[in-house]
Amino acid sequence: MLSNSLNFLLMHLKIIPSFLMLFVSALTFSQEATEIYLFDLVKSDSTFIISNPKNISLNEGYDNQPSFTEDGTAILFSSSRKGQTDIARYDILGDYRNWITNTDANEYSPTSYPNKKKYFTCVRLEQDGEQLLYKYSYKKKEPVVLIPNLKVGYYVWFNNKSLVSFVLGEIETLQVSNFKFKIKYPIQENIGRSINKVPSSISFGNELISFISKSHEVSEIYIINPVSSETKYLVDAIEGSEDFTWTLDGTILMGKDNKIFKFKTGEDKNWSPIVIESELPIQNITRLVVSPDGKKIAIVVKEELK
Repeated sequence: MLSNSLNFLLMHLKIIPSFLMLFVSALTFSQEATEIYLFDLVKSDSTFIISNPKNISLNEGYDNQPSFTEDGTAILFSSSRKGQTDIARYDILGDYRNWITNTDANEYSPTSYPNKKKYFTCVRLEQDGEQLLYKYSYKKKEPVVLIPNLKVGYYVWFNNKSLVSFVLGEIETLQVSNFKFKIKYPIQENIGRSINKVPSSISFGNELISFISKSHEVSEIYIINPVSSETKYLVDAIEGSEDFTWTLDGTILMGKDNKIFKFKTGEDKNWSPIVIESELPIQNITRLVVSPDGKKIAIVVKEELK
């Protein structure tokens, strides 16, 4: 399993020598591990309650970067096996997991391809260090590169013709790739890894993206129009936290240590903790994502030591 720091290093290296790959493989079993839990998410007055935890990864090592399929019936996530990272799928109703990639490359950040149930996308890190965004078919067809010569780290689909991505370089940038017009252009720099679509409840029909800006001493959460680049400040991010998600009513959720905090623009003045009903030793909360219907939340936590 790769720690966040080692994973970050790998995703920044342009060329990875063979001896370093062997070194990384040896570390896979000694670094801090993560698991993914699925919870119920219930709105209660002006706050939320998280309950009924279920470990959906059940895998020693790195399990991370969960995303719900568009219909909300499954979760895609990165998962380590045999010294590398592949993509797994968890069926919520059937309560089972299966592997959906099996390549020599390491694959990260899986997401459903918009309006196309037969496909998903993920970042693929090759043995030689090449890192590109690919489109995969569930029918095991040969995957195809979506954006040549662009080192995508994280991303979100703006719509089925446009993608907004965190691009690695000397300075991390937020870039738009428009497949219809075959153009790409940067819209921000010095950003964090968490990029999310803004729910329609506060975007008023506009398609907006939210991100963490690291251009100032304190990290800040903004929303941006990818077409016009118009931005709006929302709130300072929680210190030490890199990830956030949205509920359907327009509340931002961020995790830190063993707590999850909420902030709703126009209502809240400060972040406040929400209730997590669980006897599990939930700790080191990082990534989190809410289901399309708003009733579930997937949370990445530190793997409990056996």
